[in-house]
Amino acid sequence: MTRRRRDPRAEALALTTSTEPRRRIARGNPPAAPATNRRRRDPRAERAASSVQAGARLRYDRSGSAPSAQARSHEAAAPSGPAVRIVEDPAFLVLVVPDQPRGELTAHDRQLVAAGRVLADAGGGAVVVLAPDQATTTDFAEAGADRLIKVDFELFTDYCPERRAASVLDAVETLKPRHVLFAESADGGADIARRVAAAMGERLFPGVQNLTPTKAGRRARGGSSELIHAPARLMTIALDAVPPLEDARHEARVIPAPPRNPHSAPGIRDARPLAVDPDRFSLAEADFIVSAGNGITDWQDFAELAEALGATRGGSRVVCDAGHLPRDRQIGASGTLVTARCYFALGIAGAPQHLQGITEVKHVIAVNTDLHAEMIKRADLAIVADAQAVMPALIRYARERRNGTNRHD
Repeated sequence: MTRRRRDPRAEALALTTSTEPRRRIARGNPPAAPATNRRRRDPRAERAASSVQAGARLRYDRSGSAPSAQARSHEAAAPSGPAVRIVEDPAFLVLVVPDQPRGELTAHDRQLVAAGRVLADAGGGAVVVLAPDQATTTDFAEAGADRLIKVDFELFTDYCPERRAASVLDAVETLKPRHVLFAESADGGADIARRVAAAMGERLFPGVQNLTPTKAGRRARGGSSELIHAPARLMTIALDAVPPLEDARHEARVIPAPPRNPHSAPGIRDARPLAVDPDRFSLAEADFIVSAGNGITDWQDFAELAEALGATRGGSRVVCDAGHLPRDRQIGASGTLVTARCYFALGIAGAPQHLQGITEVKHVIAVNTDLHAEMIKRADLAIVADAQAVMPALIRYARERRNGTNRHD
């Protein structure tokens, strides 16, 4: 049997319905699909319904046991912070006496509370922290405090070591802690620790650099040997001896302050800070630094700004090479590594060597005309403007604040 060969062109001409203005060919309607009640699949919705957040990598549960979208929305609304750890009946107490200059927890204070946790967690104890009465519990809870004793705020803002030592003695007499920890620092912790040790008649183990639940160690004989001792009742903790707690939250329950016992009259009747030229401080000790870069040309305004803000002057390597500032004012890997609370950079682009020098700075403020400068990226607060125009405005504003006027031009 033979079949005639198809002629597609002839078939198309036979089905042609019109040729002007555009040729139309009627091929006939395709057969309709049988009607069903099955809903069309949505692969994207199915993927979203089966997704399981199990870490940084996205996972899918194809078994059908994954929680529904509504359940996941409730889970997302729940707080994602760490659970609060509560020590209801501690076996013993560890009293921590932080410095808290200006009433704020410093990095050393957080390490001090973490040292208390090392001792308390080993035997079911609790950490009790002396805190100013105006402090909130959030910072102390994140630092690792189980209990708070609030005392006068003036004890942390004024220089009154005798009153602070008396408050510690009252807490020791009432709570009977197993250990009392102080910061080995110039902000008052070292002084108060020695006053408390003398009043209690107990030995102090100072400058602990290595701490475990069973031993405390520090360098001796100029660093040639190490002195190891069982954790004493009174100890001072050196800076960076214990890392601060991370991703932890404790109760920080406020407990009643111990009754005040009569103590001898304080020998210091009046204490107030004395005005000191900020440029007399070394850059390593300065708390507030104003630093100049290649974008500064008016050095008189720069000096007046540092004086108006009460800041120590510093500069980049280019500035010191040009002779605008002494070599001991250079900041960076080849200069001084600074640890100031605030670093104000004017006209500094931010070379890698300079950024290495401000790694430990807490807050950075930068003024630069280049939005993409590395110093602008590093800054917590950035002003994209010419530093030459910003300096006179800041000088005028600082002097108005000092004189008690708050005019804004």
